[in-house]
Amino acid sequence: MLKAEQWMDIKDLHRQGLSQREIARRTGLSRNTIAKVLSQKTPAVFQKPTRPSCLDPYKPYLTERWQHYGLRAPRLLQEIQAQGYTGSINLVQRFLKTLREEYSVRTKATVRFETPPGQQAQADWAYVGEDSAGKIYAFIMVLAFSRLLYVEFTRSMETDTLIRCHQNAFAFFGGVPASVLYDNMSQVRKPGGGWNPLFADFAAHYGFVIKTHQVRRPRTKGKVERMVDYLKDNFLKGRRFAGFDDLVGQGRLWQENANTRLHATTGERPVDLHKKEKLVDMSLVAPYVLAHRHERKVDAEGFVHLASTRYSVPPSYVGKRVILVQNQQRIQVRLGDVVIAEHPQGAPGSCVVDKQHVEAMWQQTLSRSPAPEQVAVFTPAEKVSVPPLSVYEEVAQ
Repeated sequence: MLKAEQWMDIKDLHRQGLSQREIARRTGLSRNTIAKVLSQKTPAVFQKPTRPSCLDPYKPYLTERWQHYGLRAPRLLQEIQAQGYTGSINLVQRFLKTLREEYSVRTKATVRFETPPGQQAQADWAYVGEDSAGKIYAFIMVLAFSRLLYVEFTRSMETDTLIRCHQNAFAFFGGVPASVLYDNMSQVRKPGGGWNPLFADFAAHYGFVIKTHQVRRPRTKGKVERMVDYLKDNFLKGRRFAGFDDLVGQGRLWQENANTRLHATTGERPVDLHKKEKLVDMSLVAPYVLAHRHERKVDAEGFVHLASTRYSVPPSYVGKRVILVQNQQRIQVRLGDVVIAEHPQGAPGSCVVDKQHVEAMWQQTLSRSPAPEQVAVFTPAEKVSVPPLSVYEEVAQ
């Protein structure tokens, strides 16, 4: 009986265009077995021949109840005892175990998908360890077609570091793939949904598509997951390093060996298959200059604030939310893809003003219709007749 991994490898080789005869030669299996596997949609689950059991009449009922409600053996035993079952709970427990195993195989079985040359890379982080200076991580990227591997050791997993690692990886590969697949790391996808704007800007600059694997299905980026395990098992475990620089130096030698080994799945060396990759030449795109992006709201006076410094914008954008791009001692203010203002970076506490913005604000203020005056209105009081004093004197007498 074939294991699930063997079943997936046969499907993978067939997807690559190999004949049944060639697959049989590579795997050492008979052509009849290969033909049988290729006709299956899911791996066949091994079932040991069993003698008739007193539980057999109740198995359909148990299967339905377990699949729909996940009931445990004691509860199911009570239900089938009411239907006439006289056996022990052990039979029920063993049957439920076979159901769980079958379910596990079905959910974990994943047919490996082979991408065409240049279409995809997969990337991930791995925790390496810690030295006196702090934590150390490994950035790993692998080209999905050739399995060419790039590893870079870092002390941070911030977005800036991720971008720099991508630039170095693309330079090592000699080009940019059409897409890169990630897990749902916060440097790529924000926790609330949507792309990290800085990383999305980087991807748009080089023209590759960001893809993330399905939630709770990391196997969809299995190539880089296997490379993470390979890095840990084949390089990191059991080795000693004199320091961070020694780790980097030994890592480069290991990476070279990893890329010149015969790959178990493709049957070829990654460096040889890499010649068939169809990557976008990086020289066709201007180098990406890393910039920090900040979202701000234009205040009523036509300014945006960044690091205790105020920068002017045209008054027509008052109240709108804009993006400030901090780049090479320059501050750009953008609304969507439009640059609405640009200033030299100011000192903390200063106010950086474009005269045209001030004049436009002044003209806009003068052109406003004057508001009606809010003044108090008094109406003349009615004339009140006052009786002569003699009248009061008469009353008093």
